[in-house]
Amino acid sequence: MPNILSAYWSGQELVTNGVILLNLLGALLLGMLVGYERSYHGRAAGMRTYGIVCMASAALTVIGGYPDHWFGGQMTALAGTDPTRVIQGIVTGIGFLGAGVIMREGFNISGLTTAASIWASSVIGILVGVGFYAAAMGLALLSAMVMIYLSRIEAWLPSRHAIAITMRFKPGFEPSEESLRKLATERGYEIAGGSLMIAQDHGRMEWRFVALALGKRTGTPLALLAAEMARFEGIDGFQITHARN
Repeated sequence: MPNILSAYWSGQELVTNGVILLNLLGALLLGMLVGYERSYHGRAAGMRTYGIVCMASAALTVIGGYPDHWFGGQMTALAGTDPTRVIQGIVTGIGFLGAGVIMREGFNISGLTTAASIWASSVIGILVGVGFYAAAMGLALLSAMVMIYLSRIEAWLPSRHAIAITMRFKPGFEPSEESLRKLATERGYEIAGGSLMIAQDHGRMEWRFVALALGKRTGTPLALLAAEMARFEGIDGFQITHARN
């Protein structure tokens, strides 16, 4: 029994775990880079979501290159088994579980980072299962650090916050898109391309769209914006909310 346990912490196993950790760190940084572009433009999935998913995907891929080191280098003693089929089933099943925590209400999407962390936790379990203990601990630590501290880094980096707006107009009132865009610009926003939705019910027009701030410190605060909208001509009702998770 002592020999079996020590095999999981042998020199070769530790070197392999170190290589895996370097791959995880590189994937995390690249995923965060891509996620920052999305975060800057006010999208729901940002640096945390992209970073965790990229890192966990790298973990699943890189361990496939070291089958001789699985289970403490004792794969030959497990003849007739195929761990890759088990891994495929786990990843697929956890994907459905993660989808269950993602919620969407209008332009608001929440739960993406939670879903990504659930998927990453399954990869941590897989690493533990195949015997890459150090890599599993590294993935768990990196994932926790991403979820705890990365939001602070995102807040420090340049970004453009987004708000979702629903405007309901009085019967017979026909709003102008050009005037609406001008009003948004005067208040430090621009209407995101392709986000405008227009509906009509019993003569009442309803417009829905996402407004992006022109800069990190531009854009009228929601409270002031709501007070101004309440005085707009033709407005019968409205709703304003942040459009990111």
